[in-house]
Amino acid sequence: MLRSAKILAVGGAHIDRRGQVSGAYVPAASNPGTMREDVGGGVFNALRSAVLRGVSASLLSVRGGDAAADTVSRAIAAAGIADLSAVFLDRTTPSYTALIDSEGELIVGFADMALYDLAFPKQIRRSRVREVIAAADAIFCDANLPTAALERLVSLAAGKPVFAIAISPAKIVRLKPVLGNLAVVFMNRREAIALADLDAAASPQDIVAGLKRAGLKSGVVTAGGGAMLGFDDAGVFSILPPPPRKVADVTGAGDALAGATVAALLRGLPLRVALREGIAAATLAIESADAVPDFTAATFAEALALVPDAQEVA
Repeated sequence: MLRSAKILAVGGAHIDRRGQVSGAYVPAASNPGTMREDVGGGVFNALRSAVLRGVSASLLSVRGGDAAADTVSRAIAAAGIADLSAVFLDRTTPSYTALIDSEGELIVGFADMALYDLAFPKQIRRSRVREVIAAADAIFCDANLPTAALERLVSLAAGKPVFAIAISPAKIVRLKPVLGNLAVVFMNRREAIALADLDAAASPQDIVAGLKRAGLKSGVVTAGGGAMLGFDDAGVFSILPPPPRKVADVTGAGDALAGATVAALLRGLPLRVALREGIAAATLAIESADAVPDFTAATFAEALALVPDAQEVA
């Protein structure tokens, strides 16, 4: 059991823009609404949850030489995360723009992240990266990294647990060559179906079987407000998350779930117990209109008490 785990995260830390439609969404038309801007990114969002759950964290990402880069840098520092990122003065900082409906559900996301594909493979080869990997207890990555960078990262991890976030159905397939070396992959149903190369109507049992055939040993599959599916060498289970008291924004909830779950795993909890803590963190993220939800000990304990125990899936 790790008492004060150190995580090195490698992946997205960029500008997140969220536009929310005020009324009913009308396709192919002008929709009134509001736009807000925060700092997000798969592993960065996850790290914020992990740090609030007692983990020591450092982050390796890449950004440009613009004003957005300064915003990202300040957010990383404010979250208590050591920043090991590289800056490319002649490039634009990556960004993600999400359009969501009045209920907080995603309509479409737009990713402007060419710098990740360009820079990450070279960054993983820096000697400094080998040093920080050696000092870490675990590695956290997301599929913003191209496959070449993921393969190099897993190789350097040398047996340390490597956790991964899917990001999107288009990007999760980047994980295929390293699936057998990953401790847990966090994904939603659409991403799981893309990774397992299944039909959209696939059953939970089909999804788990397909993911295992692809080489994955352990994973978490979310389904919005539906039952979450988990599997590892102890079996397959599901947990139905409690309904949130309100829905402010679902953006980043899956990342919050991943971060808190990993923090619990590094304390020695089994996946089916750790995932309950992840669900509590996700619930708080959904209920919060802020980029950083209120993860005080009291509010977390209150949210965790509402999460049911895992149920075995035959």
